[in-house]
Amino acid sequence: MSNLKQTHIVPRKTLDNIKPYSPGKPIWEVQNELGLTKVIKLASNENPLGASPKAIDAINSFVTEIHRYPDAGAKLASAAIASKLGIKAEEIIVTNGGDELISLVSEAFLEAGDEIVVPSPSFSEYEFGAHLMGARTVAVPLKEDYQYDVDALLAAVTERTKIMYICSPNNPTGTYIPAADLKRLIEALPEHVLLMVDSAYSYYASADDYTSGMEYVRAGYPVIVLQTFSKIFGLAGIRVGFGAAPEAVIRTILKVKEPFNVNALAQIAAAAAITDEEHVQASIEVNQLGREQLYEGLSELGLSYTTSMSNFVLVELGTEAKSIYDQLLAKGVIVRYGTIWGLPRHIRVTVGLPEENECFLESLKEILG
Repeated sequence: MSNLKQTHIVPRKTLDNIKPYSPGKPIWEVQNELGLTKVIKLASNENPLGASPKAIDAINSFVTEIHRYPDAGAKLASAAIASKLGIKAEEIIVTNGGDELISLVSEAFLEAGDEIVVPSPSFSEYEFGAHLMGARTVAVPLKEDYQYDVDALLAAVTERTKIMYICSPNNPTGTYIPAADLKRLIEALPEHVLLMVDSAYSYYASADDYTSGMEYVRAGYPVIVLQTFSKIFGLAGIRVGFGAAPEAVIRTILKVKEPFNVNALAQIAAAAAITDEEHVQASIEVNQLGREQLYEGLSELGLSYTTSMSNFVLVELGTEAKSIYDQLLAKGVIVRYGTIWGLPRHIRVTVGLPEENECFLESLKEILG
């Protein structure tokens, strides 16, 4: 058979701006590539305690029903989440992870030529959603200590701005926007701007002046709060998250949602996990102890790090960061190299179990000599 004809199908021009998402390496891939048997993954901010036991029980009890289509409205999960948050089920949209919510919000509100305002460095999917719709991303640098600059964020808003994203705690820095600053930002934003507060890591935040932003949803502000079951609830592998927003905002987003966007097992697991207080508290405790373990070990090695309100720590390694990242990988320790966020001198390390944190620190000590 002759070679296939060269295609002349022209993709959308905006795809020139899109780079595929680069996730952390899975354990099996590192094992296969490097011939290692023991590998620890501290790259993707997963819960080291595993999934919520209540979610696992719910999945096991429901697995014989997977020949049925899932509930298109995810009513059971929406009701459980709404009950937990003290809002109406109509103010919830359940999505295929937080990533899908960002895409849906982009599809629902952005036209070609519109603008979004994002902090920098932060989660790359905000920019992806804008590019998808042919919108422009206006990046506002965080301050030198990775704190939010409310004045700079407000100064970046124009008549073309449709969405502003605030990631708090912020990925990859672990810093957050204090409640007073978020209040000032929300009250100063023009009425035509939708604010998304991405609080995927909210359960890990221990600062007295932290807020997820949910009170603004309850008060009817044009705010949508993103949360996920991938982190503290340990359900990253089945992809489920949600958005909370005033009912009018949710109705608009539902217009672009696919009918069966969240699979049945994810829905039943989310409804159970949201009630699993014991698992949440255990996860918070292991994370707080793990953060302190990393801080102490990194300080002993003379390394700079950013104090985190999340389940990861941003570590500055200097000009040798890429080499150190590669050497950690060779030792079977997977972390994230910071170049994806424009931080080539840094790595981001997920807080693991005590023995995983110790393995990382010992490996780092060996590399640094």
